[in-house]
Amino acid sequence: MRDLKGELEQRRAKGLYRSRRVLEGRQQPEQVIDGRKVLAFCSNDYLGLASHPKVIAAFRKAASHYGVGAGAAHLVNGHTQAHHQLEEELAAFTNRERALLFSTGYMANLGVAQALLSRSDHVLEDRLNHASLIDAGLLSGARFQRYAHATAVDLAQRLAGLGQTGERLVLTDGVFSMDGNLAPLPELASISSSHHAWLMVDDAHGLGVLGKTGAGSLEHFGLDQTRVPILMGTLGKALGTGGAFVAGSEDLIETLIQSARTYVYTTAMPAALAEATRTSLQIVQTDTRRREKLNALVQRFREGAAQIGLRLMDSETPIQPILIGDAAEAVQLSERLLEKGLLVPAIRPPTVPEGTARLRVTLSAAHTEAQVDRLLDALDPSAKPARSKTESTAKG
Repeated sequence: MRDLKGELEQRRAKGLYRSRRVLEGRQQPEQVIDGRKVLAFCSNDYLGLASHPKVIAAFRKAASHYGVGAGAAHLVNGHTQAHHQLEEELAAFTNRERALLFSTGYMANLGVAQALLSRSDHVLEDRLNHASLIDAGLLSGARFQRYAHATAVDLAQRLAGLGQTGERLVLTDGVFSMDGNLAPLPELASISSSHHAWLMVDDAHGLGVLGKTGAGSLEHFGLDQTRVPILMGTLGKALGTGGAFVAGSEDLIETLIQSARTYVYTTAMPAALAEATRTSLQIVQTDTRRREKLNALVQRFREGAAQIGLRLMDSETPIQPILIGDAAEAVQLSERLLEKGLLVPAIRPPTVPEGTARLRVTLSAAHTEAQVDRLLDALDPSAKPARSKTESTAKG
């Protein structure tokens, strides 16, 4: 038998041990974690919709009508009018023929790969894809390759070497969750098309944030269903609720309904959650000020970080990683920030490559300028007692 205790001790010694924290109350910047008040910079609630009064009210109203649980899978009797309307609205929002709800983004990614691929097929993935995409490719049973991060030329060379047999599926994040940068989607779309490959984009961190209407990285780049046949989006980040969806052609969605095991063999998400998501989707489309504020906070943080010499990664999204390098050092810095009442997680291997441990700062439209400045003050290696009002005003 494996020495589990010994393995855990080794993980702790390397600074790779993970511990859960207990949140009391709502998802919002000022939280109570493990009984202490903190200012959190780690949530993916990018637009501050998780605690929006209208979203909460929609959930409560729908729960009184539909109850709490869906009770069954979509293909039995768990598919309600709320689910159906949300799918139609998500399809319209992303400018696609149809959309299909899944309980989680992980299940959506696994379901697509399993439904479309077999052992004689090929799956090619960005080297820094999210774990759910990596697992989707591996568990599909298809022949698996990883191309150099955000490098279209490497993808083209690998596709060219596959020959003429089998289906090909290219999987990529739209926004990479640990780096915050965007995939070169126009180039990936052109290359995939020329090599007769499906292109699937996981836009978990782009949906609601990027694009003129918030429709995500594909809208940001002006890519339609023809250029990118498969879109996966999650609802538990910028939209503030839970679950996920896949959007694409009529034939794609019908194929998933028939064949995606993670759709067929699981209970539907609660109908009340679907109704809450319909409300958050309306807010995303009508309240552009949230995205504008979020973008302004990102710019403020990056400018302030540059002034104090922080090593930020190349990201213009709400994901703003501070590169540290050593895992133990990243953990220590995270703990020092916690002592100052700031919750910023250390991200370590295997989540990120060896030698690239970091603090993963995520910003939300629910943050204030003063809160962003407080974080910058705490990160300032010169340990200034406070940022002056004049400096803060100048940056605003």
